[in-house]
Amino acid sequence: MDEILHLLARWFVSFIQRLPLTRAARLGRAAGALAYRLDGRHRRVALANLTLCFGSAKSPAEIRALARENFRRIGESYACAIKTAAMTVDELRPHVSLEMPPSLRSYTIDPNPPNLVFAIGHFGNFELYARFGSFTKAYQCVTTYRALRQPLINDVLQSLRNRSGCVFFERRFEAAALKAAMNKPRILLGLLADQHGGQGGLRLPFMGHNCSTSAAPAIFALRYRCALYTAACYRVGLAQWRLEAGEQIPTHDNGLARSTAEIMADVNRALEAAVRRDPANWFWVHNRWKQSGGQSPMSKVQAREDDDGQVAATAGAGIENQAPPPSSDHPDDQGPSTNH
Repeated sequence: MDEILHLLARWFVSFIQRLPLTRAARLGRAAGALAYRLDGRHRRVALANLTLCFGSAKSPAEIRALARENFRRIGESYACAIKTAAMTVDELRPHVSLEMPPSLRSYTIDPNPPNLVFAIGHFGNFELYARFGSFTKAYQCVTTYRALRQPLINDVLQSLRNRSGCVFFERRFEAAALKAAMNKPRILLGLLADQHGGQGGLRLPFMGHNCSTSAAPAIFALRYRCALYTAACYRVGLAQWRLEAGEQIPTHDNGLARSTAEIMADVNRALEAAVRRDPANWFWVHNRWKQSGGQSPMSKVQAREDDDGQVAATAGAGIENQAPPPSSDHPDDQGPSTNH
């Protein structure tokens, strides 16, 4: 069975990569629209999350419209990620722009720039983060991932990612190699920081509700004395994106290291601003506000299917604040995966 899936995956990748980028984008949007109709589980998660965050400001009809567009965007992003993985930097330039604050731009022309940590999120075609080093040439991009359970499918996925020039470390098994890389110069480490951080995560607010947050970006920035930034990939048109870095997140105050909770609270605020700027651009199908013991926003939202198969959702009481549990300051114990 794995071999059949492997062959299907390779055929699908080959098919998408033969298409013009805009056609791949349209195909992805159509697939996303179909997924909204057929994938009831993820549709309910997206509607629950959107209602939790925007239910007081948007009507149920507006929430449903936002969820439908979100599914289209996700389909577009996945299809385009397959296509852009095979494109050269010159081929990508008409479709991708970079926007950086002055402090970061100065690092890209510095002969001896500091290493950087980027707390990134699932915005737009987020696989484009790995191409940052191709555009600037100043840094070697590295990141972590969690391998899929199907080795052959994982090989297909990693073969696409490896074309980016970014170095990928399996976060469960390659901690030593990642540490060695962080001790080299001109390293840019990207860590996805917008997913549920597990039981060991920090309990911090995001979009108005507490959730588990990985401390990994703060831990790595402090341990390896890296400047810390956030970044988002904004969709600015069909098959058009802007990679935009935020202002530097301070890791020290008056010469003293800030706590990981303070640092990650700033990271959450920056990523939250990116979500609010274009809500359809984020990955709402992930259960970001899952509570310890398995409780989630779905338990706070009463949803019913109407006669047309649409979901009308109304939020119940807000998620209760909880004190942050003790968390490890060891970078190998924390850290999001680049896989979903």
